[in-house]
Formats: sequence, C-alpha cells, structure tokens
Amino acid sequence: MVARPTEADRLGHDPVRPWVPVFIGLGANLGDAPARLQWAVDRIGQWPQVQLTGHSSLYRSRPIDCAPGDPDFFNAVLSLQTRWTAMALLEALQSLELEAGRERPYRHAPRSLDLDLLLYGQARIESPRLVVPHPRMWERNFVLAPLAEIAPDHVPPQALAAVSHQPIERCASRF
Repeated sequence: MVARPTEADRLGHDPVRPWVPVFIGLGANLGDAPARLQWAVDRIGQWPQVQLTGHSSLYRSRPIDCAPGDPDFFNAVLSLQTRWTAMALLEALQSLELEAGRERPYRHAPRSLDLDLLLYGQARIESPRLVVPHPRMWERNFVLAPLAEIAPDHVPPQALAAVSHQPIERCASRF
C-alpha cells in the first residue's frame, strides 16, 4: 500500500523541521491597496506552521520601471517564522496573489497584490522559480526602508544610502 501525501507533505511543512525566520515584501497599487495588504497579512497569519512576528509601517512610493501615470505603490515588509520549505512558501504566496486578482499581463504591470520572498533564514537559493535573497531587494528603497524598520541588522547603512535617491513616504496610518 502506497501512503498518500498528507496536507503537511503537500505544503512542505513538517512539525519536526526547525522554525525559519522569513521576511516577505508586500506591495499593491490597484484598488484599495492598504486594505489589500492588510487582507494578505491576515490570511498569511492563518496559515498552519506560520507565526507572524511583526510588520513594518505602510510606505507609499512611485512605481519604478513602470509606465508613466501608473498609480503609487503601497508597500510593507512582514516578518514571520515558518516550518515550510521556501518553495512551499513561494507557492502559497503566489496562490494568495491569484486569489487577490493578480494578473501578469506584462513585466512591471500594476498589481492588486505583490508578495515577494525576500529572505528565508540564511539560505541562498538559486532555482528557475526562486532566488533568495530576492535579487532586486538591494536596489529598492520601498523594500529596504520597511525592512530596516523591523530588522535593522539585516540592512547595512550603505545599502540604505545607495537607494536614498528613490522617494518613499512612511504613511501616518498603520495597516
């Protein structure tokens, strides 16, 4: 008799696996973006074997590498720990993006929800589907400023200085 995979196997988490600290970048620039980011945080917080440990303030920034006239982005960084594998977490994040109506008609298209796996513990991952640390995080103030807010030891001052020319505004309200 062949054992069928359990839900835990499918999701790539195992209660014996150690907890891994993770940072997720959140962004949106369509519809009520702040509410969409809060919805995503709430949903991620309900996943089994995932414990939310904090999140940054909400930030607003102009789109980078997007069409002129695209709406501003709202961004934040979420910290959590999980027993899921990096690939299982990526798949869950992409499913959540789809549930939020994310479409990918072209590169840098406006987004109803964008969830990026920035850091997965100390892991360095290079596969066709996933690169960790996120390959462009060091080029984006909208990633580094919120990450530095909640995990300053993960963002060297020179990295923040290198992106300081990119305008970003911390929003007065928390999401």
